[in-house]
Amino acid sequence: MNEFMKERVLRRMETLSDERLYQVLDYIEFLESKYAQHEAAPPNVFQRFAEGVEDTMRAGKISTSAVAETMNLMNKAMNVLQGVAAAGKSVANDVVNATTPKE
Repeated sequence: MNEFMKERVLRRMETLSDERLYQVLDYIEFLESKYAQHEAAPPNVFQRFAEGVEDTMRAGKISTSAVAETMNLMNKAMNVLQGVAAAGKSVANDVVNATTPKE
């Protein structure tokens, strides 16, 4: 998708309520199942977990506002976890670099 189209779609979606955005998502998933020209990029482990929770809540007929609020909180928590994971990788790299003999 070209950047112009992506920005145009995002700009339009920003004006919609959460309930309408879920309808848009459902329609996009329907179109994808019928007409996708290639596979979508697979979600990372955090995204898979969040999408599973979101889908379960929606299937349970929980109000759109409750689902949206829960997902906002999960997004904040996932950002923290991703920061922790990045810090852990950085520390691991520093340890490996410090223990690797210099030639």
